[in-house]
Amino acid sequence: MKVAIVGAGLTGSLLACFLARRGLTVTLYERRPDPRVAQVERGRSINLAISERGLNALRKIGLVDEVMADALPMKGRMIHPVTGALDFQAYSASGDRAINSISRGALNNALLTAAVAADGVSVEFEHRLVELDSAVGRMVFATPAGKVSVEADVVLGADGAGSAVREQLLAEGIVAENVDFLDYGYKELSIPAVDGEFALDPGALHIWPRGTSMMIALPNPDKSFTCTLFWPAGSFDALTSASGIEDHFRINYPDLLPLAPNLVDDYLNNPVGVLGTVHTLPWQAHGRTALLGDAAHAIVPFYGQGANCAFEDVVELDRCLDDTGGSWARALPLFEARRRENTEAIAEMALANFVEMRDKVASPVFRLQKQIEHTLERLLPGTYVSRYELVSFSTTPYAEVQHRVHRQHQLLGAAAVAAAGVLFAVTRSRARR
Repeated sequence: MKVAIVGAGLTGSLLACFLARRGLTVTLYERRPDPRVAQVERGRSINLAISERGLNALRKIGLVDEVMADALPMKGRMIHPVTGALDFQAYSASGDRAINSISRGALNNALLTAAVAADGVSVEFEHRLVELDSAVGRMVFATPAGKVSVEADVVLGADGAGSAVREQLLAEGIVAENVDFLDYGYKELSIPAVDGEFALDPGALHIWPRGTSMMIALPNPDKSFTCTLFWPAGSFDALTSASGIEDHFRINYPDLLPLAPNLVDDYLNNPVGVLGTVHTLPWQAHGRTALLGDAAHAIVPFYGQGANCAFEDVVELDRCLDDTGGSWARALPLFEARRRENTEAIAEMALANFVEMRDKVASPVFRLQKQIEHTLERLLPGTYVSRYELVSFSTTPYAEVQHRVHRQHQLLGAAAVAAAGVLFAVTRSRARR
């Protein structure tokens, strides 16, 4: 059985590790040069926040300790207002649970190295997919030496939001695609270490909420921070001069300017990225060609679940192969049936979390709600669990998270109405006396 995985990024490399355990012959095809030796594209790092779903996948292949050695745990959000004191908001009721900041490049390199070290796995770099016959598994790749044609029993597209496999399936008329672009772009900035130390608290994900826009910062092992601006489309074009950039940040992000000596250079030279949600139907064809991860269902990054969700895809596909006795023809439709509702659920929650991060976290009402939520979690352990805890610190299916949180809110609403009724009755009784 020969399996071709198009894309040697996070998802493809992890998938190769899982399939190698099954004794399959796996070839990874990657359009880029080897990322372990190639220079990282400027302004495209976007740190990842690895949480329980991603950790669960890494544990299954024995890589969690190696991968997490340089990860930095973040136990909550640090809110940076325009004026006033910083506000730390813990992610969990206990205050000790954390999501983990990790370099996308470092994680990719670790997974890729593990994949190519596994028996039966090989990788072909600088191979860009230009043709695919999904019914027979025939592929044509453009390489520096010219076009090459290969065949595989199974073709798996793990090549990200701009998937070439998905593009070929669209051209064949097999799948339909809907991309909901967010009317926002992103740009990366950097905060270097100061005298060899972190310039900000490394135990938090830092957020500068500004209503319709925001900036976040995640710590790096070299004690720098990677910052990402999320601004409405077109906003970046309004600042074109060094003085204009400095004035804007002095007014809107006053504590950043002294910490970011390369701010102007980063702003003028780093690219603006686009954000969107990809919906694909179906994810597989002929029981031998399939999409997974961002290639099937890319989401916006505001819940820190993009990589975690993709890693969970790999775990579920592996489970489907177990449940079908290794039959790809049965496993691929089963995989889609089990995962689709969950990926749609996290896509919705990620969009909702964007509004929370850019606007609500700075509100006193929001802070009070979170305090009440954490109190309920401590008073009713295992009975009341917040959405954030379920998403980030468990492997509860995303769709089940949505249903459970909805039920919890309904019960709380009913309890509040009942309490108000009792209070009204007591007050009325006292008034009659």
